[in-house]
Amino acid sequence: MLQCLMISKYIYVAILLVTILSFHSSGFSDVFDADYFITQMNGFVNVVKELPPEISSKEPHRVDCSKRKGQFDYIESVLPFLLKYHYVSITPAVSQRRDRYPKYAKAALCQACYRALKLTGSLEKKANKLLEAIPKPFLSLHLRFEPDMVAYSQCQYSGLSPTSMKALEAARGDDRKPWTGEAARIWRNRGKCPLTPNETAFILKALSIPTNTNIYLAAGDGLMEIEGLTSIYSNVVTKSALLSGEDFETMHGNTKAALDYCVSINSDSYMATYFGNMDKMVAAMRAFKGLYKTLFLSRRAFAEFTSRGLEGKPLMEALWKAHEDDFIKGRGSALSDCFCEFKL
Repeated sequence: MLQCLMISKYIYVAILLVTILSFHSSGFSDVFDADYFITQMNGFVNVVKELPPEISSKEPHRVDCSKRKGQFDYIESVLPFLLKYHYVSITPAVSQRRDRYPKYAKAALCQACYRALKLTGSLEKKANKLLEAIPKPFLSLHLRFEPDMVAYSQCQYSGLSPTSMKALEAARGDDRKPWTGEAARIWRNRGKCPLTPNETAFILKALSIPTNTNIYLAAGDGLMEIEGLTSIYSNVVTKSALLSGEDFETMHGNTKAALDYCVSINSDSYMATYFGNMDKMVAAMRAFKGLYKTLFLSRRAFAEFTSRGLEGKPLMEALWKAHEDDFIKGRGSALSDCFCEFKL
């Protein structure tokens, strides 16, 4: 029984580490201080940079959890394989059950996600430089309207510029054709379609965000239709404009995203047009730090109201009501099951 409990303890932490830590293949050490992480996890779980030869010489038993639907339970679906093979490689599930986590597993998860992550020295220096350069106070806005993002959504958009349409068609290829007809309407009303910069600006105005607000644009490369936002909100700044050419040109996608993450968890307020992995991390870290001015703009509400023919002032009033509770609370969709009160 003790052996099972210990293995159960370590499967939780192992799954956690597989999710966020793979020194060689994931680029973890490009973004985070790996030695600091290992030190901070001491006492929770042993973390190694290299597998022992007796393990690395073998092929792990592979368990793919990524395509399982609903709340995934690692005890039921992964632990039996770990007990049998002793060495497993896991593709983690997006959504996990936490109600069965024992306290030590919750404490280890909290330690890894909120206390053990620290940017590398060079990235931390750039992040501090960026934070100093941003006019204060400021709103960090995570806006997702890149060609690959829109292509993946399989949503149809009208009124895009020829440049945006060309980029979008290239990203779609032959296997990401947009939905059409009734299927497209249902898909959009389910909140599956990314907000355009113009739609985002409209919602910000509905929430009475002043048009002279300082906005840091946390976004990936190739953001389309940005004029839809900047034509209304003129004080928009980006990392590429604030960092020197040399500082910015040597960075890749992960390190650029890390800067956005660092700025967003330290901003006066944070809004996002999507609820992806970065947004969940930012919301959780802000809640952990006691920064509750966090809000996720509702794609579903915007789609439903516009499909009913609402526009202008009636649309603004409806959007305000849809966001009112979260906007006033300032908490948005931060972690509903905060477990960081647990300690080993």
